[in-house]
Amino acid sequence: MPPNNGVVNAAPPVRRRGSPWTGLGAVVAKETADHLSSARMRILEALVFLTAIAAAYQAIQTIRATLGESPFLFLRLLTLSQDPLPSFIALLGFLIPLVAIALTFDAINGEFNRRTMSRILAQPIYRDALLLGKFFGALLSLTIGLVALWLLVLGLGLLLLGVPPSTEETMRMLGFLIATIAYGGVWLALALLFSVIFRAPATAALAALGVWLLFALFWSVLTPLLANLIAGPPDSMFGPRIEFVETQQIIDRLSPNTLYAETALALLHPATRALGPVLISQLQGALLGAPLPATQSFILIWPQLTGLIASVIVIFAIAYIVFQRQEIRA
Repeated sequence: MPPNNGVVNAAPPVRRRGSPWTGLGAVVAKETADHLSSARMRILEALVFLTAIAAAYQAIQTIRATLGESPFLFLRLLTLSQDPLPSFIALLGFLIPLVAIALTFDAINGEFNRRTMSRILAQPIYRDALLLGKFFGALLSLTIGLVALWLLVLGLGLLLLGVPPSTEETMRMLGFLIATIAYGGVWLALALLFSVIFRAPATAALAALGVWLLFALFWSVLTPLLANLIAGPPDSMFGPRIEFVETQQIIDRLSPNTLYAETALALLHPATRALGPVLISQLQGALLGAPLPATQSFILIWPQLTGLIASVIVIFAIAYIVFQRQEIRA
């Protein structure tokens, strides 16, 4: 046996192995706890809760005065508007993007600015788990807030209307809740993408707000112009051109606001039978004004709901690719 002369041979370094999702649960738990305990989230929750509950309360007063015999009282609670406040769903469509952008506009660039990104990735946490955990943490925080708001409105309706919602109303309201979460997920993923692209949080926030303003205010103005360039003039000597109408509808549905509005319309207005142009021949035998079963309404909004979920996946995939190609130095 050869002497070692007091020299100890060091063991070869052990290479860390494991799933690329190692540490995902820890990141999700930390991000969710940070969001739910932050002053930013509390201010946003107070803003959304106060305005939404005020709109729902005014709708309940109108229902008790004029629509007490409606078979869909709880759906009316979400769709009725009373000056000076808009309806409950209109407020959610306006406020949810702002809350989502506020949650993730500094998710990645904030770590770079605090010089903590290299320290986090030095732990047994991979880039995949970090980015996905940031998104899931924000989505879980938003979901908790929306579920609490949904239960609060449901309890307010039970207390002031004095009747429980029917099974069909509950199904429709649950579907609307899922669509709202998917709608918020689109803006979470978009703000996360800008957080990956821009190192300055203010620039990322302004870019996300700019996209929101484009879809919220200017998209309805741009849609007819783009449809005119693609499909030609809207009218002919025989009346409106169906090609122009269909092209305008396709372009309009590139906006998540349009997909969310159509989903809310079909779910919360049971008499809605179509979400696009309908020929007179297609209405033969239809009982106009009669409510559709909940299952038929879900079939009607299935493309819109799929579009919202697909938008979340596509935007997050772009953010993932960009983040994987970035250089991170200690």
